[in-house]
Formats: sequence, structure tokens, C-alpha cells
Amino acid sequence: MATPQEILAKINDENIELIDLKFIDTPGIWQHLTLHKSQIDESSFTDGVPFDGSSIRGWKSINESDMSMVPDPDTAWIDPFMEHPTLSMICSIKEPRTGQPYSRDPRSIAQKAIDYLNTTGLGDTAFFGPEAEFFIFDDVRYDQNQHEGYYHVDSAEGIWNSGRQEPGGNLGYKPRNKEGYFPVAPTDTSQDMRSEMLLTMAKCGVPIEKHHHEVATGGQCELGFRFGTLVQAADWLMTYKYVIKNVGRKYGKSITFMPKPVFGDNGSGMHCHQSIWNNGEPTFAGDMYAGLSQNALWYIGGILKHAPSLLAFTNPTTNSYKRLVPGFEAPVNLAYSQGNRSASVRIPLSGTNPKAKRLEFRCPDATSNPYLAFAAMLCAGIDGIKNQIDPGSPLDVDIYELSPEELAKVPSTPGSLAEALKNLETDHSYLTSGGVFTEDFIESWISYKLDREVIPMSIRPHPYEFMLYYDC
Repeated sequence: MATPQEILAKINDENIELIDLKFIDTPGIWQHLTLHKSQIDESSFTDGVPFDGSSIRGWKSINESDMSMVPDPDTAWIDPFMEHPTLSMICSIKEPRTGQPYSRDPRSIAQKAIDYLNTTGLGDTAFFGPEAEFFIFDDVRYDQNQHEGYYHVDSAEGIWNSGRQEPGGNLGYKPRNKEGYFPVAPTDTSQDMRSEMLLTMAKCGVPIEKHHHEVATGGQCELGFRFGTLVQAADWLMTYKYVIKNVGRKYGKSITFMPKPVFGDNGSGMHCHQSIWNNGEPTFAGDMYAGLSQNALWYIGGILKHAPSLLAFTNPTTNSYKRLVPGFEAPVNLAYSQGNRSASVRIPLSGTNPKAKRLEFRCPDATSNPYLAFAAMLCAGIDGIKNQIDPGSPLDVDIYELSPEELAKVPSTPGSLAEALKNLETDHSYLTSGGVFTEDFIESWISYKLDREVIPMSIRPHPYEFMLYYDC
């Protein structure tokens, strides 16, 4: 645990002149403000640094725009992408009028989820371990206006480039659709770049584990880091995305966490491992199905019951539902199973160590705001335990091989963001319990998503509509 005094001493001892304060907006993008060291003192870590919140998406109106960002000394690291030595810290947002956390600040909402867990007596710590996948592209172009709409993504690894002329000749090593998992070089062309991404993350305080190529063609990859407490894991995930995008830029590549940028191949998800601990002991280990405790099964029950509304936070874009379709290893069926990656909730085969016992919710993707997504999942799980929600029987078969009659009995994920938001409208009391999410925030989220994303998408012609209907 770092203290403000230690951070200020580091700034002086290492002659760091610039301090970069990062915070997350509602949709999930980092914002930042860079200050000279003379503008930071001990009071900055309690009172915060003032800024205008009226220009941040989904936040304040201009007549009440004054806000404060409060840096967390535990998140301090030297930013590897700045030319001048710059100390980075992640902030939570405070209302300067009341001194209270801002009700629409995602990081503060995540902390409230942990506070709520503590009040229930079910545990004092929630661990999360996200696995965020991404694509690496060499060229990205897109536009939508009154008379045209298009996108173009390209990758030297793309199977569609097998016949393209390339400098020095086309060597032909391209991962085929759904066959990109774990190939060595020369098929895997991003080894050195991923290694730099991973090692740079470590310099930024993220406890690194591994990296590898993923299933899809077109440069799909994943890096792994160790699980952390809820807020900590969200901090690390934002650092993960920041590092990956900026190392990619250094190599002349463009990184996207968009769930489905490539048609006809697997999309990118963010499987979320999670568990609750109490007084240093795991509470999800037991003698029931797959070595789980009763509380763990009820937690799963809460996740599955509330999934249709929960996905409004864990899968919060219109593109999210282009990934959640049958046939591409996406968890479209709301069921749980031991070791079965075709179920939306998987219990990893983790051996006999009770500390490794956890569940993995496979629906989320990395377009989500991690603070909101993790908090919402924890609230759904707590609701499951409090109300003893039975998850039903496990589905220990390949769900993708079920007959239509069998499959019809298995609930499925929403088919669109609009559907998920409609479910959120009617099912969100599990989120407002304990004051984690406010009614105001949920209403604002639904309104923002409908007005900025769902409706604008629905009123624009799609290129494939010309294929289908132009000659009518």
C-alpha cells in the first residue's frame, strides 16, 4: 500500500516533473490531465484536483460542472509512452460540494459494490480475473455519412490476404478461420510485439502471466495477467488496454477490442473469472457440483437469472451481439458446466486447491466499462446468494451439438443491445440494492445507449441491405 507521502517523495527523489491523472468516463474510455509537480501536494489525495466535468460523456451539465479527481497512490507508475518522465495515477471522482464519491463515477460504483459485499456478511473481498481478447490490424478505414457507409480492416495475417502481392513476395502463412489458436512463427507474426506488450505491462505494475495468439485469423491475440480485487482488476484491465494499444501503435499496428470486427470468424470476448473470499479464506470451495460450495452455486444462479439485463453492462455495444451468435464458440446459451467452454458459466478444472475454486462468466467483452461490468456481476451474484437462486442442473454436454428440441429448453442471451437495455429497465433492483447503482445512473445509462448507439444504428442503411434489397 503506497501512501501520498511516499508518492511525493518519489516525485522529488526521481526529479519527476509531470503527473498524469487518468480517470474513466461512463462508456469506459480513459481520460487524462497532466499537471506540473508543483500542483500536487498531500491535499490532492484527499480533496482531489479540480476539473470541468461537463464535457465528460454522460456526466454533468455546464451549470454544475465543477468536480474533483482524487488520485489513488497505489496505482502510481511511470508512463512508458511519454517522452518526458511522467508519473501516472488512476483517479476516482468526488463531488466537491458534498465531499462524497460522484454517483456516476464508474470507479466509485465499483468500490460501492465491495462496500455492499461487506455489509451482507457473505465476504469481504471479490476477486476478478478478466481475459480480454483483441485484434491487431495493419490498416483501418471507416465512414458513415448521408450517401455512403463502409468499413475496411486489413491484416497481414488475414486469410483473405493469401493471394495478395506483398513486398518480397507473399509467403502464404495465414491462419485460417477458427484455426489461429497457438500457431508458432512464421504463422504467428506478432510474437515480439506481444512480448513487449506483456513486459511493458509489468513495468506499469500489472502482474503478468502469459501471451498467445487467439483462435481467429486477422491477428487475434490475448495477454494474461493475474486476478486481483475488483477495483484493482479493473485498474489493471484499463492499463492492459492502454499498453497494448500504444505498443501496437509503436509497431505501426492498430489494436481493437471491438467484439466482432471480422465477419465469418470468432469474435473477441472477455471471460471473467470471479470468486468471493472472507477473512482470507475462499467461500466458493465446497463438496457440491464441481467442488463448489452452495453459495457459489447460488451466485451462479444470480448470474444466470439476471444475465438478460446484466449484459447491458457486460456487453454494452451493438457490436457485442454480432459476437453472441451460434457457431463461433460464443456463449449464447445461459447454462453452467464444469470445464465446458460452450456454457456461459464455466467452472474451471482447477484441481483440489480450494483457493483456486472460481467460476468463469464467458459472455462479457472488453467494450464494457470494467468497473461497471465487475460491479454488476458481483451484485447479480450476491442477489443469487441472498435469495438462494437455484441455477438448475448443469449442462455437461457440447451445447452446440444439442438438437433443436433440446436447445429450445436452454435460455439464451439477448439478441441485441436494445433487448438487453429493455431487460435492464425492468430488472435492476439487484443493482440498486445496497446503493451500488442509483436509479439515476441506470436511467442515464439506458438513455445514453439508446440515444447515442441503438437508435443511430437502427436508422442508417447497412451495406448488406443493398445486397438484399437494391433490385426490389
